[in-house]
Amino acid sequence: MSPAAMMGSEEGEEINCGEIDDISMSYQKGVKHLQERGITKLPNKYILPFSERPNLREIAVGPAIRFTTESNALKLPVIDFSHFCGPNRSQALASLAKACEHYGFFQLINHGIPSDVIDRMMKASRDFFELPFEERSKYMTSDMRAAVRCGTSFSQKRDNVFCWRDFLKLSCHSLPGVLPFWPSSPPDLREAGVSYSKKTKNLYLELMGAIVESLGVAEEGAAIHQSEKSGLEEFGGGSHIIVANCYPACPEPDLTLGMLPHSDYGFLTLLLQDEQVEGLQIHHQGRWVSVAPTPASSFIINVGDHLEIFSNGRYKSVLHRVVANSSSTRFSVASLHSLSFESMVRPSPKLIDDQNPRRYKDTSYADFLEFISLKEHKGKNFLESRKN
Repeated sequence: MSPAAMMGSEEGEEINCGEIDDISMSYQKGVKHLQERGITKLPNKYILPFSERPNLREIAVGPAIRFTTESNALKLPVIDFSHFCGPNRSQALASLAKACEHYGFFQLINHGIPSDVIDRMMKASRDFFELPFEERSKYMTSDMRAAVRCGTSFSQKRDNVFCWRDFLKLSCHSLPGVLPFWPSSPPDLREAGVSYSKKTKNLYLELMGAIVESLGVAEEGAAIHQSEKSGLEEFGGGSHIIVANCYPACPEPDLTLGMLPHSDYGFLTLLLQDEQVEGLQIHHQGRWVSVAPTPASSFIINVGDHLEIFSNGRYKSVLHRVVANSSSTRFSVASLHSLSFESMVRPSPKLIDDQNPRRYKDTSYADFLEFISLKEHKGKNFLESRKN
């Protein structure tokens, strides 16, 4: 087939480049659907303005699935979770504080979640996106409060340009109420998701206990979900969403992004990266740098907007994005955590004084949903709207 044509319909007939705009009308069905139709040109809906495109030619120095050399990749701080339970706790807390202040991201090792729990979750996520479109489409909705939501880009109602990304979002609170709505296919998804959600929720609570201690706003050793002194006892019943991401191989990765630059809205995100395919980039010291694929035995943890607010700006949520590639599909699983939808997040009173005045307004997850229902979520515009 000539470069001026591509495979377009389910029946497989050729479609000329002049008909690409017709294909773009199906973008609501997701990029996996477009890939399955065999497109070789990017629909206009996914093409970013020139100034927002990734400069892949500047940073593509290896195979198509790599974007930096090891020497140029960002080396994230490594936090050993086991040190929080031993004689090195004070040093571990100091390292945690430094990572949250200066990077907003860190790699977490020795976290205690069994490898089989992680492997099953990753496999179930991959298997979901391999289901026929008719099965995946059962869960497609624009309702951001739905217990399960399969979609594409970020906000299908508001995004002017779509991202090269499909997702499956699973609400995990509370599990008995939401589990009946989760997909019944693939067969292992529900069981794998329940086990994974329970393990990551416990890990998140332990991490937040260490974080509030590192900020000096909780008694030493107090677990966040048990501490009345921290003022954050609501965390035990807070919001928890698992997001499985699929970034199919893209015909023209230099024209689009898998995810536009953004910060996460909640307190912490626990990310399982693809072990083989690079894609995550962080805006660090004024430039975009890649995070190399990490072993499945470790998590990438990042500070969210709510933690920046709670810390009164001491800990930073950081812009990050995902770049596409032309040769390999990339998968990841993110576990996002915060308070309940209606609970208010505010700077800790212990972190406010004459030298450090209050920098942020009270906010909630409900405020975030209202914001993105009215405006396109770009960069850190939601957090900027919450500043005093």
